[in-house]
Amino acid sequence: MIEADGITVRAGGRALLEGVSLALRPGEVLAVVGPNGAGKSTLLRALAGDQAVAAGQVRVEGRALRAWRPGELARRRAVVSQQVALGFPMRAAEVVALARLPWHTTAQAGRDAAAIALAMEQAGVAHLAGRAYRTLSGGERQRVQVARALAQLDGAAAPAALLLDEPTASLDAGHRGQLLRLLRRLAAQGVAVLVVLHDLNEAAFVADRVAMLIDGRLAVLGGVAEALEPGLLQDAYGLPFRSVAGGGLLPDFGAAGR
Repeated sequence: MIEADGITVRAGGRALLEGVSLALRPGEVLAVVGPNGAGKSTLLRALAGDQAVAAGQVRVEGRALRAWRPGELARRRAVVSQQVALGFPMRAAEVVALARLPWHTTAQAGRDAAAIALAMEQAGVAHLAGRAYRTLSGGERQRVQVARALAQLDGAAAPAALLLDEPTASLDAGHRGQLLRLLRRLAAQGVAVLVVLHDLNEAAFVADRVAMLIDGRLAVLGGVAEALEPGLLQDAYGLPFRSVAGGGLLPDFGAAGR
């Protein structure tokens, strides 16, 4: 659905990404992991069309990303960024409603109210609808942003893509689990999901495939067992990992670092 073909991103005289190729497919969750500064958020922004590439190409449905009109693209992919700042007061439901703007000139415009209500229910924020967005906690704001993305994709012709940048970072354990299960359900419905994660156990739970970035390069792209192999993780993070019961991963924080 979304493909990166040898993309390179440069800034400040250095490569943030170097020759990265991968494809995000409908019906799967692709988790992107790697150490700080590995290029994970840069990759997501490049795939979303929010980051220019110096070399290579990003394609959506086989067509060059730059050839898509903004409204067309917005009706096919939604993005949840790490942080979203609002410069004016809005209620949570109004923030979610912004996602329906790309649909206002289409036959789907009549679904706006239903799409907003459904998205807020799916994201577990229906009870926050009347709350001022600025008064919400960081985790509540993040869940509202997930609802906004879901509302944006409501009515999208398959395939649709959802790209999320560290969506669990501000969430407690219960809400992390709810979000990860929601991503699995969306993939089962045919959505192509890409999620940047720091927690490797979350990646192991939610992903069909895992992309490991190290220093802007794609170190491995494959199944969970292949990409989260303890030896590779030690090379990437500079400390040993071991597998634990139930398929989890445990880093040895007391071991010698990099």
